[in-house]
Amino acid sequence: MRVVSGIQPTGNLHLGNYLGAIRNWVRMQDSMGDGNQCLFFLADLHAISMPHDPAELKRATLEMAAALVACGIDAQKSVLFNQAQVPHHAELQWLLNGTARMGWLNRMTQFKDKSGKNREGASAALFTYPVLQAADVLLYQTTHVPVGEDQKQHLELARDIAQKFNNDFASDDAPVFTLPEPISPPQAARIMSLRDGSKKMSKSDPSEMSRIELVDDADTVMKKIKKAKTDPEPLPSEAEGLADRPEALNLVTIYAAVADTPIEGVLREFGGEGFGKFKPALGELLVETLRPISTRFNELLADREALDAILARGAAQARDLGRPTLDAAYGALGFVR
Repeated sequence: MRVVSGIQPTGNLHLGNYLGAIRNWVRMQDSMGDGNQCLFFLADLHAISMPHDPAELKRATLEMAAALVACGIDAQKSVLFNQAQVPHHAELQWLLNGTARMGWLNRMTQFKDKSGKNREGASAALFTYPVLQAADVLLYQTTHVPVGEDQKQHLELARDIAQKFNNDFASDDAPVFTLPEPISPPQAARIMSLRDGSKKMSKSDPSEMSRIELVDDADTVMKKIKKAKTDPEPLPSEAEGLADRPEALNLVTIYAAVADTPIEGVLREFGGEGFGKFKPALGELLVETLRPISTRFNELLADREALDAILARGAAQARDLGRPTLDAAYGALGFVR
């Protein structure tokens, strides 16, 4: 079993990023038995499909790498790297562009969403990035890819590309590509804004009080939780009582996710209590959870040599793992090299 998953480098990682994706990666890594392998990559090549600031991309890539390690991704257990250090991804994308079909790409809903009304002004990279996503997983003979609802279409495209390539250029008993299977990650907590329980927690929100960032110190965390929007009613003793109370539901959800306990368990402990008691308890829980992550994160950013070494080692491993597939693809297409 070989699992591959990527994440675009973005700055200002917050609690929603950790509970929504990163913690699942760590658990997946730690549950893999002997002979199985996880590859996690920073999708910096994908970042240029949209307008970007080069200096910000570089900073965000290093910060994301530091955050993943600080949250528990272990370079001794998993392969952690950024795409730009593994040119095999871009090479394979070009080879697969000959197999992918315009009609397939035209059906990709994320291109329509991201390009908006100005499709003619969108970059070619935005249109073809699903082919790069296909290369990301096909390069490593990936057997399984964790996908949410928004990425299922892209994995289906990767399978279509792999199947057509194998049919056109390989024999049945010696296919070039493995067709990866989707796996559904554990249900992630949906973390909402501390200022508006109807909106997801986001780094793009202009108010810093809307989110808990992974690098927030203890005083900042307590301040943000103390000022988080709530209602005047006490917490209910059953989950049904949180209906139509989005801010209360959000804070209880955060507590349950961080404590790794069901919402019902949180309400058994705090049902009937007001937020004057619940908020300090939630703040303390967050402080204790985030303190080692924040400490390790800052240590890594201060030691650029160690961070570079982690990414370089991972990239070297990824290049070695991907080279046989890339060579096989070149050979199948008839290139003389």
